[in-house]
Amino acid sequence: MIKKSKSNGSASKKAYAQAGVDVDLGNLVKSKIHQQVKVTHGPEVLGKVGGFGGLFMPNLAGMKEPVLVSSVDGVGTKLKIAFALDKHDTVAQDLVNHCVDDIAVVGARPLFFLDYIGAERLEPPVFGQLIKGFTKACKEAGCALIGGETAQMPGMYNRGEYDLAGTIIGWWIAARSSMAAASKKVM
Repeated sequence: MIKKSKSNGSASKKAYAQAGVDVDLGNLVKSKIHQQVKVTHGPEVLGKVGGFGGLFMPNLAGMKEPVLVSSVDGVGTKLKIAFALDKHDTVAQDLVNHCVDDIAVVGARPLFFLDYIGAERLEPPVFGQLIKGFTKACKEAGCALIGGETAQMPGMYNRGEYDLAGTIIGWWIAARSSMAAASKKVM
């Protein structure tokens, strides 16, 4: 049996603060996401960004044997360019496009995208640029940005630096019987 913690929110907040995590800053930064990302949402998106899981109910009516396709990617050393230029929206767009391209190679259409941002400290202007880039690319690709993870990890990154990763889920748009032939082309 799992026992619920009797600690209150302020004790938890204090523990995070002792670890160098600014909970109030995290909440402030995340509170501004909803308006930006909802432009990527269609009727398939249930709920809103910010929970522990993104909810997506695809309309697969008429599809015979639907197959989901997934990919995870990063942008690598392009981050150094973003840091040097203090321009972050384009590296976020690159991340979404890398993921979209990865599943397009096998004939899949994107359904939704999830991001990961790990940083020493959340910098609101940088975070805003990243969300702007994710949103723009998701909208252009026709996929929903339904969530992600934002981690403040003091001591893991240099001040002003972060890491990005993205996960995309799509669906196979061809007949399942054609999958073997397509997979041989990309292997």
